[in-house]
Amino acid sequence: MSSGELPCYTLIHVPSDAELPSEAQLKEKFEKGGDKERLDALKKLIYMILNGEKTSQSMLMYVIRFCLPSNHHNLKKTLLIFWECVPKTDSNGKLLHEMILVCDAYRKDLQHPNEFVRGSTLRFLCKLREPELLEPLMPAIRANLEHRHAYVRRNAVCAIFTIYKNFEFLIPDAPELVTTYLEGEQDASCKRNAFMMLLHVDQARALDYLSGCIDQVGQFGDILQLVIVELIYKVCHNNPNECARFIRCVYNLLQSQSAAVRYEAAGTLVTLTNAPAAVKAAATAYIDLIVKESDNNVKLIVLDRLIQLRSTSSNEKVLQGLVMDILRVLTSPGLEVRQKTLSLALDLVSSRNVEDMVMFLKKEINKTSTEANDENGKYRQALVKTLHAATIKFPDVAATIVPVLMEFLSDTNETAASYVLQFVREAVHKLPNLKNAILASLREGILSIQAPTIFMSALWILATYCEADGSLEVLKLVKNALGELPIVDSELAESVEPKEEEVEQKKVHSGPKVTADGTYATQTALSSTVVKKQNEKPPLRRFLLNGEFFLGASLATVLTKLSQQFSELNETGSERSNRFRAECMLILSSIINLAKSGLISHQVNEDDLDRMGATIKILAQGIPDIDDQYGDACKTSLEMMLSAKSISRLDATDKLTSSGGRRSKDFVEIDKTINFTQLSARNNQQGENVFDLSLSQALGTAPKAQKFDFSSSKLGKVIQLAGFSDPIYAEAYVNVNQYDIVLDVLIVNQTSDTLQNVSLELATVGDLKLVDKPTPVTLAPNDFSNIKATVKVASTENGVIFSTISYDVRGSTSDRNCVYLQDIKIDIMDYIVPGNVTDAEFRHMWSEFEWENKVNVMTPIRDLREFLNHLSTSTNMKVLTGDAAIEGECGFLAANLCAHSIFGEDALANVSVEKALPMDDSSPIVGHIRIRAKSQGMCLTLGDKLSTAMRSKRDGHPIAAPSA
Repeated sequence: MSSGELPCYTLIHVPSDAELPSEAQLKEKFEKGGDKERLDALKKLIYMILNGEKTSQSMLMYVIRFCLPSNHHNLKKTLLIFWECVPKTDSNGKLLHEMILVCDAYRKDLQHPNEFVRGSTLRFLCKLREPELLEPLMPAIRANLEHRHAYVRRNAVCAIFTIYKNFEFLIPDAPELVTTYLEGEQDASCKRNAFMMLLHVDQARALDYLSGCIDQVGQFGDILQLVIVELIYKVCHNNPNECARFIRCVYNLLQSQSAAVRYEAAGTLVTLTNAPAAVKAAATAYIDLIVKESDNNVKLIVLDRLIQLRSTSSNEKVLQGLVMDILRVLTSPGLEVRQKTLSLALDLVSSRNVEDMVMFLKKEINKTSTEANDENGKYRQALVKTLHAATIKFPDVAATIVPVLMEFLSDTNETAASYVLQFVREAVHKLPNLKNAILASLREGILSIQAPTIFMSALWILATYCEADGSLEVLKLVKNALGELPIVDSELAESVEPKEEEVEQKKVHSGPKVTADGTYATQTALSSTVVKKQNEKPPLRRFLLNGEFFLGASLATVLTKLSQQFSELNETGSERSNRFRAECMLILSSIINLAKSGLISHQVNEDDLDRMGATIKILAQGIPDIDDQYGDACKTSLEMMLSAKSISRLDATDKLTSSGGRRSKDFVEIDKTINFTQLSARNNQQGENVFDLSLSQALGTAPKAQKFDFSSSKLGKVIQLAGFSDPIYAEAYVNVNQYDIVLDVLIVNQTSDTLQNVSLELATVGDLKLVDKPTPVTLAPNDFSNIKATVKVASTENGVIFSTISYDVRGSTSDRNCVYLQDIKIDIMDYIVPGNVTDAEFRHMWSEFEWENKVNVMTPIRDLREFLNHLSTSTNMKVLTGDAAIEGECGFLAANLCAHSIFGEDALANVSVEKALPMDDSSPIVGHIRIRAKSQGMCLTLGDKLSTAMRSKRDGHPIAAPSA
């Protein structure tokens, strides 16, 4: 084992500004100082050892002579850390002679009258890996099992456990000894440690003990109950025939007072049996835990376990009956918990309980109307989206949901109102039987809408889906929303006329007065104030007076549709048709007059004026082809878009299903392999031990699926740091974990000399931090060694690691030699994953993010779709724009992309490119890419990555430009 892989149990932070003394100063403090000075010197010595500083052999004797005999408790505790860090063997691997004195000190501490000294020494012995030191101490360790204090006894059990596991020959009768001790022990923590030892070294004895007290398990402490749950799982996992013996015990533990025990018992229960009663009991326990626990992180973890329960169709049928219980989780304040709960409830709801769920969500909506914070607004949006999805999934309840959602049109939360309009548009498209009722509700609530974009969208839906005989009603609605026409004349007249005033009388109370007879009285006066009466303007007029003239351009499209529909009902050129078109032209001309009158301080966009003017000409001349485009062609395009959205939503669900994120399908492919569980080895996901798997995942040692792509293999991540002619050759394997980077550096001595104190010096640039300093090594001629170093990553920014190797040549009197190594650049792509947001969320995040980076497109790629796919693959960003929106060849392409980082950062990109010569396939692509992110580093780093990706492939080779 190399020096960099020695066992370590204690991590001590060494301050960067710490001044480490010389050995002479430390020896003086050890010899002449008091306990406090010796304690300080001992801490400095530990810092030096952890930093890889070489200390002389005599320093160990100074510690033994002056620190070991002390009875100072803090000094004794620090000494245990020192003995853990200090090397105990010589270069040949033999135990140092000085350790015999240390061993005698251990034995005295194990017999110390203070229980803290005994217990801490026993804990330290768990970390020793030298059997020569442990062997003389075994009688004292056994004797501590009978100590009066529980702290000593439980640490004695831990010491016996680790010694038996590592060096069984030192105490071969440990299982019998601990079994006898367990039967007479009364302390809960001591019983837990003893039972834990039997669980790992002798399960048969642990089962015998559990069988004898299985009826009293509910009365045990929670720490012992957790170990019992683990034992039952392991036994039943290895021998399924034992499930019937212990299943009742696990059921009883679901009623434990400890939340941790209930959580583990529920997880164990569903892994041991798939019986509906067991699944329902476990799901109920999970729901109670989510509702009662206050920590949001715990809620999310348990909610994920509840979501995993529906991985099979049999479990899903059981969970469908618990939808209303799951909705109890919505009482939790966390937004993420609520969103996950709504998503789970929507997936599980059936036609039997969808009405109950809708009634519950109605109450939740009413609760949110009283609060007006940002998180509450997002929760209302989630409720609206859930009701929207429930309506599309179960059309029978649409009549109940529509009135509830229509109330959101007048909501100040514009995002929630936009979700309602999306629902209305999709519901009218997919539910023709409810079309008239939905449009009637929309007509009633449109005048109360507060946001201009929502008002215009609602008016557009009315004009698109209304029947031909309803065009006149929509026109009347537009005139009511505009008020008196023409707008400019009515506004000028209103400003000239004196405004009505009303008198408001108020009672004014003065302070207490003293009357002639000495009593107190209150004097009241009646005052009157003049209040100016404000005339409330209609919504569309109010929006136009505020400068929202894009509504005028949108209104022009609406009026054209209405006139085309009205002309179909009445003959074109008839008096009724001409009057209708004249009304529309009056409205548009009045808006144009308002824009040019100077009453509005806002600048009017010329495009809006041109659109309204062109529409007036179309209404006056009546071009047939244009009428068709505004009518049937527009509705056909809308239906194609809604159908494409439905298809993309189904595709996303299928992808989640195939990747295991959702429930498994009930159908299988015709050539799918049949797995016989009785014949298969226990190396698949079902056969893995969940306790061992969760531990390995927490430690980062869980096996990962191997890919056969060379670029993802270990060899593809090896970086050459030094040249073949350098005295020391070095190369590094960069292993990127979630939040840290492990550098495994191979160094080879290419000289015929012995190199001493070979040190790898690292320096970082960017948001990188070196966790530990690599330990120096000695290399024989033509020898090699591996040095490992860990670098902490704090954010998604490009980082660079600079490194050098310094060394001394044995027998040489020259200065220290140094080899400068190649820089190691950390790729941002290791921390970025594709993101997925809706169009509304994208627009909201785009306007919210502060930093923007604009990258001009320069690429030898000539195909627009190929260029977009190359960007998406090279940067791990997902293309949000659907295939239906970017299909075809028109010489122009615009698309949105999104990505998330593991640090919780989001990055958005908008690609807008076109062919320089649309008719020439070999013409270059021009345009730009705009990147927005919340942090400056993310924005700049992603821009650099995009610039590099445009000129090179994923593997770093340049793209060959096509021949002209």
